[in-house]
Amino acid sequence: MNTNSEIPLNQDLNHLYTQAFHLLQKLIATPSFSGAESETADLIESFLVGHGITPLRKYNNVWAYNKHFDVEKPTILLNSHHDTVRPNSQYTNDPFSPILDDEKLYGLGSNDAGGAIVSLISTFLYFNEQTELPFNICLAATGEEETSGEHGIRSILSDLVPISFAIVGEPTQMKIAIAERGSMVIDCLAKGRSGHAAREEGDNAIYHAIRDIEWFANFHFPIQDNLPDPVKMTVTQINAGIQHNIVPGECSFTVDVRFDHNYTQREILNTIINHTSSLLKVRPNVLQPSSIDLFHPIVVAGIGLGRHTYLSPTSSDQGWLDMPSIKMGPGCSSRSHTANEFIKVEEIEEGITIYIELLKALIPMMGELKTGNAIEPRLTVMDGLKN
Repeated sequence: MNTNSEIPLNQDLNHLYTQAFHLLQKLIATPSFSGAESETADLIESFLVGHGITPLRKYNNVWAYNKHFDVEKPTILLNSHHDTVRPNSQYTNDPFSPILDDEKLYGLGSNDAGGAIVSLISTFLYFNEQTELPFNICLAATGEEETSGEHGIRSILSDLVPISFAIVGEPTQMKIAIAERGSMVIDCLAKGRSGHAAREEGDNAIYHAIRDIEWFANFHFPIQDNLPDPVKMTVTQINAGIQHNIVPGECSFTVDVRFDHNYTQREILNTIINHTSSLLKVRPNVLQPSSIDLFHPIVVAGIGLGRHTYLSPTSSDQGWLDMPSIKMGPGCSSRSHTANEFIKVEEIEEGITIYIELLKALIPMMGELKTGNAIEPRLTVMDGLKN
């Protein structure tokens, strides 16, 4: 088995740092709202072609394999997304102007997940020409992550070669998320009866909704002491009424639900149904929680490099993957979807460096993996309402 010292992997990283920075500037300057990210897909595709790589594309997903791909070797997936949310009204900077100030690069998508995508692309370039690697690398820059769209990563999973495990790039401060919560969105409709507001008429649907909303705000799913809540429910939207003097007959509101492996989708919905009166509609594309064995080589390698592990409260495209995976990337999750989003230049450089060191640390461990197969099955496989 090859070791780090037997493979010439001592390239100068400064060129990769500079390339990544300039690519991220171009990505920021190119609008890429989720579902309409074709121009950033074009940009990434063109960038790879310019480096002698022949990428594949489906919808706005672009992927490529290392130059000396070998079907006898296991394949590692490096994935992140290039789509963004829409900028909120509190931006004071132009969200599409990549502004560098005090070693911080500002712009929409810079942190989520521009820093991760350019760092993973740089990592792919670092290893692309190597002939003696004990693994293959598949780079996938995908779309529609922010909306869990059907034309995002899940639309290409059957097109990829068998993947042994994946690194999903999201802003985690280069900590390793060994598990993340699933995500479910529920549209609720409280029913009443319309009437004139000046008379004792009607049955105000808003008051029915308030009772349900208070339940969502205060209910806690049982779990062992000293552990995080297994289910977090947050009302994020509400709408009712057509005129000031009409008692509304309907009030709609939306609930964002994040959950771990302690409760299935069916159990959560049954609990909600038994405690509320509103009509419920679960949106499609429920993301399931995920986790990876602590003894998986990618986790062992990361811990060996001093990376901390944690349980992520957020969801990502990791929820679509059916192989072991970790979530890890430069930037900070708390900056995502905020006004004047930014990423530090040093975070991008650190991301590239650590990704590369992580894959190099895997080299002596690759005998533990079977070609094209995961070393461990997913520890959390939930089938939602099919259970």
